[in-house]
Amino acid sequence: MLPKRVTITDDTMREGLQIEDANISIDDKLRLLDAIGETGAKVISIGSFAHPKWTPSMANIEELVERFVPKPGVKYTAAVFNQKGFERADVFYPKIDVRSKRFATHVEMCDSFARRNYNRTQAEQIAGMEATIGSARQAGVEGGAIVLGNPFGSNFEGAFTLEQRLDFVEMMVNKWHDGGFEVKKLSFVEAMGWNLPHQVRETLEAIRGRWPEIETFHMHLHNVRGATIASYYEALQMGAIEFDTSLGGMGGCPYCGNGRAAGHVPTEDFVDLCHEMGIETGYNLDKLIDAAAIAEEVVGHSLKGHVSKGGPRPRGDQVYPLNMPFVETLEEASHFRNGPSVYAGQISPWQEGSALISG
Repeated sequence: MLPKRVTITDDTMREGLQIEDANISIDDKLRLLDAIGETGAKVISIGSFAHPKWTPSMANIEELVERFVPKPGVKYTAAVFNQKGFERADVFYPKIDVRSKRFATHVEMCDSFARRNYNRTQAEQIAGMEATIGSARQAGVEGGAIVLGNPFGSNFEGAFTLEQRLDFVEMMVNKWHDGGFEVKKLSFVEAMGWNLPHQVRETLEAIRGRWPEIETFHMHLHNVRGATIASYYEALQMGAIEFDTSLGGMGGCPYCGNGRAAGHVPTEDFVDLCHEMGIETGYNLDKLIDAAAIAEEVVGHSLKGHVSKGGPRPRGDQVYPLNMPFVETLEEASHFRNGPSVYAGQISPWQEGSALISG
């Protein structure tokens, strides 16, 4: 059954910018962050507190946090990967909130990626679960949360089976049970884009049937091979209510072997899909399209979103004029937001008042 409402975290400032030019100015980042804040987003990730040696584009994260002006009603968060990163970020609480991220156990199914991306082995991640659960107990957390990294396959180790996924989930759930907690939330975090829609469906079906205590599913799946919006659709059908996206599909991981090609689901495309299915998101699609245009200006190249280029479905007084001339370029296609001047001078087979001809 489809959810009535979903929470879509816009990850442009973190996921998107981490793979872009490290020389993008703070002023441009602030301009982009301000535009995202106007879209109706309820949760925005403003960046990551990673070591600047390994993620140069995040070297000025403290200055960004100090200078940006929060929008009312928006929760701002950030990515942290270790205790040092948490301490750097938590200085800015409550302007940004990373505290809830502290009490989730995260294990990568791909040991190679764990070493490359987190500088920890899979075994070290598993061993570290006890400390996380202990911290959750001290903090009075009501339920456990688990994060399964790259659950569908690895560019370095190949495909993972449903049985392997369930084995890892069982191992993490049992750790929380041993600590006296039920597990309330499961996140899928995938950098290498192996997801396929049928795999997402069968995995969520199996987990729901086996661990009904898990109430919330969070999806962060990269769009390396173009299947992820279909996977998100299947997750919606299975009742998932939390998703990560980025403007124009910005994103990628320098450690997965795909770079910027990894990409993400474009926020504007997923919001359009949800709205057309009657699912509330809180976003204003027109504002998202404006923000995507600003994102392209900031990074200096075209992005991969569709709705930001083709426009929303025209209805009512927004339908296109019958005598519209040829529209060929992306600039001309932007008439839905920039007006008819963008296609002025194009050839036109239409004669005003004459019958339309097809060709």
